[in-house]
Amino acid sequence: MSWKITPGWSPADADAAAYITAVEAADGQALEEKTKIAIDNFVLGCKADGIWSAIKASCILAGARTLAGALVPLAGTAPTNPFVNPANESLGRLFVSGDYNRKTGLVGNGSTKYLDSNRTGNDDPSDNFHMSFYASSGTALIGTANSFSNILWRGDNAMRIKSAVSLNTSPAASGPYFGGGNKSGSAITARVAGINYTQTRTDSGTTENITLYRFVQTNLIPSYSSARLAFYSIGENLDLQKLDARVTDLINAFGVAIP
Repeated sequence: MSWKITPGWSPADADAAAYITAVEAADGQALEEKTKIAIDNFVLGCKADGIWSAIKASCILAGARTLAGALVPLAGTAPTNPFVNPANESLGRLFVSGDYNRKTGLVGNGSTKYLDSNRTGNDDPSDNFHMSFYASSGTALIGTANSFSNILWRGDNAMRIKSAVSLNTSPAASGPYFGGGNKSGSAITARVAGINYTQTRTDSGTTENITLYRFVQTNLIPSYSSARLAFYSIGENLDLQKLDARVTDLINAFGVAIP
């Protein structure tokens, strides 16, 4: 890939420009122009593909110079990095700077660490919904599930997204891969390692208000993720193949742009 930088370059897209400005403010310093170009191209590409408006909550968990910058939302509300002990905030947050890599994202520890996306299970229509992520390593568990909501995405070999029945993507795909799930009408689609899987959806019968989590599937016994995630999104139904291509190009561009 070749880069052409012109003096005084600025993002062509207003949403990309606003995001970059917010990230740089959180970082306390400017991003490389190549990194900014990659972000601008990603947003412009999503808009050209007709998938941007369906992304209601999202973070690019890579690219930024700091963890604070990485937690700036691309869309929607910023995720919460919880305190280790809310009663003693001096102990700090669950995720620390050492968990973050600008090129590959934010890594979980498989036991305690999670992000709260602050997106609830009924924020999007029951029959028009997606979750997605880009995981470069580890077993990714994203979403929330209990005996009532049945909303989850499991990046190892199965997903269940507002459905009473799991969709198996066996054999399990190994990273790096992009995974996403959506449903439209009676069908659920999962995309893992460049392959789409589809099956009939059985409605879970509820859309109650339940927070969706990143890095952890919440249940009576929590199950945490050891994945390194570089992107996630939640929102309405969209073309997973197009989002897959855009996110993959973005992460690859970071690999070139970031020293």
